[in-house]
Amino acid sequence: MSLDEKFASVRTAFYNLVGNFFKGIAGLFGYPTNPGMPAMTEIPRDQYARSSFIESLPIHPTSWPPIQRPETWFEMIFGPTPKLESVPRYIYESKEEGFYNFYIENYKNIYFLPDWLSTFIQVKLNICLDISVLETIREVVFIGLVVYSQILILRISLSWFIYINPYTVPWCYIAAAVDWTEDLLQGIVPSILGVNITGSIFLGMLGVLADSLNHLVFTMPFLPSEGEETKLLLNEQMRNVLVFHYLPILWYRHPIPNDIREFWYKERPDILEYMEKAYQDLDIEFLPDDILTKLDQGKLTSLVSTSSIDLNSNFHYFNSTELLSNVNFPSTDLFVTQLNHFMDYFI
Repeated sequence: MSLDEKFASVRTAFYNLVGNFFKGIAGLFGYPTNPGMPAMTEIPRDQYARSSFIESLPIHPTSWPPIQRPETWFEMIFGPTPKLESVPRYIYESKEEGFYNFYIENYKNIYFLPDWLSTFIQVKLNICLDISVLETIREVVFIGLVVYSQILILRISLSWFIYINPYTVPWCYIAAAVDWTEDLLQGIVPSILGVNITGSIFLGMLGVLADSLNHLVFTMPFLPSEGEETKLLLNEQMRNVLVFHYLPILWYRHPIPNDIREFWYKERPDILEYMEKAYQDLDIEFLPDDILTKLDQGKLTSLVSTSSIDLNSNFHYFNSTELLSNVNFPSTDLFVTQLNHFMDYFI
């Protein structure tokens, strides 16, 4: 007989004892006739379908800390620069949808800027097509968080060496850069077995914040809410994607940036021709400002010339009429009398 079989009866008796104990407590509250808390109402089908769809989406894979992939001897010794693993944008052009279309794979853990912030960046800061500035800022913030997390790890490591005084040079600079986090979180995060874990908690927060930058997607010149969920065949597999296509809504609500219109007019007239034909029913200016100014000046000059011609014609007409009105013709009665005398003479 095995050891499990010997203690099977003891185990069963213990289970029954615990079960009867909880049943006795539940009986004080009306068990089993009391149904307990009311059941949750049925979830609407559209909400349930939406939640099921989001749960079925894959996760954008990243790693923290970033994977080390040294490519040079310098990186072999000192370590490579941390790199983002951002969600790629796949840009495409078509005759039906236009020239500024792109799609991204749809993940459950991707983030977008709010519409109001995206509008402010595109309209006020004029960052529309070229998002290299935003990507540079994101990468700098990411590297800064990684470097600061390494400083925090070094500070935690120093606290375990009792023979190192962290408040002497050069360690005091590390302590000054990190100890403020302990002052901030020490009253919130308790110690465990006398060990201060605020540094570990803050390190985890830095990791979550830095990793979230990998999942941040910039949708310029579109707003994040303009993305359309659909499926595409990618690498012989059906993938859920978000497609941003046709005319960006901001180019309808606000004037198109002048530098983009100048680029169309000077270097890509095919884009300008497409925009004017495809969206001719909309009240949108696709020509650059200097061309519109010249056209307005030409219309004004033509209008002034036409007005001058009409004014000269009216001037000659008015002068001729005034001249005729000022001529003193003989009286009509005198003329008729002389005509009668003349006729009598011949008769």
